[in-house]
Amino acid sequence: MFPLATDLAAGFTLGELTIALLVGSLILIVCVAAIRLSTRTGMPSLLIYLAVGLAVGENGLGIGFESEQLTQVLGYAALILILAEGGLSTQWSGIRGAVGPALILSTVGVVVSVAVVATAGHYVLGWSWVTALLIGAILSSTDAAAVFAVLRNVPLPRRLTGMLEAEAGFNDAPVVILVTALSAYAAHTGEVISPLWLPFVAIAELAGGALIGLLVGYLGGRLMRLSAAGASGLFSIGIIAVTVLAYAVAASLHLSGFIATYLAALVLGNMGLPHRAAVHAFATGVGWLAQIGLFVLLGLLASPSGFPTQVVPALVIGLVLLILARPLSVVASTILFGYSRADRLFLSWAGLRGAVPVVLATVPVTAKARNVDWIYDLVFVLVVIFTLVQAPTLPWVARILGVTESHKAREMTVESTPMDDLGAQLLHVDIGPASHLHGVAIFELRLPDGADVALVVRDGQTMVPTGRTTLRHDDQLLVVCTNAARERTEKLLHSISTAGRLAGWSARPAKDRKRPGRPGRGTVGSVGDKAE
Repeated sequence: MFPLATDLAAGFTLGELTIALLVGSLILIVCVAAIRLSTRTGMPSLLIYLAVGLAVGENGLGIGFESEQLTQVLGYAALILILAEGGLSTQWSGIRGAVGPALILSTVGVVVSVAVVATAGHYVLGWSWVTALLIGAILSSTDAAAVFAVLRNVPLPRRLTGMLEAEAGFNDAPVVILVTALSAYAAHTGEVISPLWLPFVAIAELAGGALIGLLVGYLGGRLMRLSAAGASGLFSIGIIAVTVLAYAVAASLHLSGFIATYLAALVLGNMGLPHRAAVHAFATGVGWLAQIGLFVLLGLLASPSGFPTQVVPALVIGLVLLILARPLSVVASTILFGYSRADRLFLSWAGLRGAVPVVLATVPVTAKARNVDWIYDLVFVLVVIFTLVQAPTLPWVARILGVTESHKAREMTVESTPMDDLGAQLLHVDIGPASHLHGVAIFELRLPDGADVALVVRDGQTMVPTGRTTLRHDDQLLVVCTNAARERTEKLLHSISTAGRLAGWSARPAKDRKRPGRPGRGTVGSVGDKAE
């Protein structure tokens, strides 16, 4: 038996379990109910959850919690699940154009941010260079979950949402490596990595973790498709398990487990696997549970008595981060990619800090670095203050800069239900307001043999279509196709939804082109990825 399991078995009674379940369930209910407050005020839910943690802590209801080690362990576990949810819900088509600048922002941009913050900390606040660099590294990771929480009702173009999504998935991994190395250096342990070797070690860990993530994601997806495709609940659990496996494999090889988790989830989310809606719902629920638990835990660990002395340093470093470090990072990362000045200004303002910096603030303590206990209070105060400043103003900043669109660019959603005994797929296609499927007759879809539109739902009314039925925005289609025709059907539907009715015509074999106007013949949409 593992030591942790032995300790729990020896020291956790049924009475203590009852109390833990009582307190935990009440906290969860309060946090779920608080979502309405977050929605109405535009305040990221993370602040509400942190407040709940403070309220039940030593200065509130009196629950004592002082373990930085346990906070770090549970924090990493929560971050794995949050990254998994982010990767599963991210569409490759949405971030493909932003991968280049996002990778630079997550690496070169991190270095720029750390250098600027460390310089200000050393010369303005008098910190040692090691401490200043450590704090700069801790604060260099952004929290896209907080950004999207306040922007869910603000329609942004894909060049911006894709950039923020990709940055959130990529930047945790290099930041964790940097903070861990600097904490070891500050503690003067035997595991110190030379500054000259650190870039090479970081690149090797990131590249190895990325390779593991891609491999585990692809092989895990193929295995899950074969073994658990018929049960949506079991299938969803298996998908999450694959993303956690990616972290474990990479971390056991001393590679970046966080980048492995995100890329494995990204691969799984874009493989066209069945039960997509069920997987998304399950992953979202797990992600919310991880976020609530993480933020409440961070609030429990915080000591409000140490906050007043850190307000001034937090304001100084926060302003440097907001006005200098983040904009310079964005400019350095996007200068070669054609982003406008308005885009860069918005990306600079949208660099919210959240759970990751607060979790990483525990690393120097667990590494036994000296005189670093105050760093947690500093980071906590900075995150709270600047989230209150930036988050409510993000929609207003987006409108002032003119980076909003008239509507959210939702093209087409496709969900599949496998029918294993029949060797077929039942597909639910939702035509969004930005889809070029609007105005296309069903015969113009040119679906391959083995694919047909069986039903169209329009304005709540159902009808059996003919080849001449013209599709409209907000139509929902029920499509049946064979397993063999699924992949080609999916690609064709998405290409027409993106580029119009002539998309892919010249490339299609003549044998796959259907004759127009065959009565009763529809089209089949295959289970595709969700392009939002």
